[in-house]
Amino acid sequence: MKNKLPVLFALLAALLYGVSVPLSKLLLERLSPFLLAALLYFGAGIGMLGMRLFSNARGNRSAEAHIGKKELPFAGLMVALDIAAPVLLLFGLRQATAASVSLAGNFETAATAVFALLLFREPIGKRLWLAIALITAASVLLSLGDAKNLALSPGMVFALLACVCWGLENNCTRALSQKDPQQIVAIKGIGAGAGALLLAACTGELTWEPVSVLLALLLGFASYGLSIRLYILAQRNLGAARTGAYYAAAPFLGAALSAALFGQSLTLFFLAALILMAAGGILAVTERHAHVHAHMALTHEHRHSHDDGHHAHAHDVPFSGEHSHVHAHAALTHMHPHTPDIHHAHTH
Repeated sequence: MKNKLPVLFALLAALLYGVSVPLSKLLLERLSPFLLAALLYFGAGIGMLGMRLFSNARGNRSAEAHIGKKELPFAGLMVALDIAAPVLLLFGLRQATAASVSLAGNFETAATAVFALLLFREPIGKRLWLAIALITAASVLLSLGDAKNLALSPGMVFALLACVCWGLENNCTRALSQKDPQQIVAIKGIGAGAGALLLAACTGELTWEPVSVLLALLLGFASYGLSIRLYILAQRNLGAARTGAYYAAAPFLGAALSAALFGQSLTLFFLAALILMAAGGILAVTERHAHVHAHMALTHEHRHSHDDGHHAHAHDVPFSGEHSHVHAHAALTHMHPHTPDIHHAHTH
């Protein structure tokens, strides 16, 4: 079950984010794109801070490691991309249907995988590439089935650019995934929210209704805050490309909800694309990667336990369970099934 939890986290993250596009479409009738983007991220950041304060008040100390100086460049780029991506997406929503923008979101899967390979040298085997190809083919099939709405309009260009930003941002988040997820989401939420709010102020788009603001904050907490936290937990074990493959379910969920909310019919093309999507998901889930590999000597800090085969260091005072501290790994060569987590970043 332990190996299946990251997959479950990725799918739950997709479910929570999938509802955000059609619900954001409704909120755009009362809020500007810049302001809505700010509120969605503020909802995520404030929500995570609230959860941390509540946990601390109950005396539950987090076992997670905090972001250090060497992770700050990734955190800064993550925030910048998180400012750009939702604004681009919401501008796209103003000019295209919610269903079409949701489905275009599948491009994020391919963008994430390409950045993971080119920038971070994350190993991607033939089976996973085939899974990503099937997921991308599902998007193409949907575009053929709804050519009028999914033409390369200005709205769709904005949506695709948002996917490129999020593809790179996913990899920045991957570089931070061993650190405290609540801290990461709080930084993302407060930082990106402040940036989007500044843009809203500069463009004179700070008018709002209290009820719409509250709904946007709640949507941000669920679809951005909780979703991102689960996404980070999945990335710890699966890596950026594999988590992105599971997360590709989000656009389909968004398209289905859009159809229900806005009276748009789901065609045979949608069902056929859903089959392709499911086939890609099955390929990703059943991937098994095992070979003899070497671990170089390494010193780092992250949450861990001593029963996973990679953390055999001793403590002055015996300790069991999950905890976080700076620890050293001796060089080791062995063989077992693994994914591209923090301990398996080796090349092939």
